[in-house]
Amino acid sequence: MKLSSLIVLAIFGLAAAAPAEAASFNCAKAVAPDELAICSNPELSERDTEMAALWFAYNKVPMMMGANAARRDGATDFLKLRAACGSDTACLGRVYEARITALRAEISLAMDALAGQQ
Repeated sequence: MKLSSLIVLAIFGLAAAAPAEAASFNCAKAVAPDELAICSNPELSERDTEMAALWFAYNKVPMMMGANAARRDGATDFLKLRAACGSDTACLGRVYEARITALRAEISLAMDALAGQQ
């Protein structure tokens, strides 16, 4: 299956989640201020769903040696930044926007690299 098809399927699949349910974690178990803010804000929950779909697709892209560690570090850094926002929804929005932009760019680069190998 082409990577672009995988991305589309991931986004549609995650978009079918309940509106108050964030895609990257279970809102019923949320206790951290950032998680509670995301679960109670439909716009942030939607951003979380989009970010999770992009992460799912990006995580399926074959990486060169050493790149997997960088990918994990990027995810860890995002979670630290998100937690640092606490319940500040404007901060959370900025953190999600930056992460979504970065994931889109990384997926695009990976797709270009894979296309160049064929």
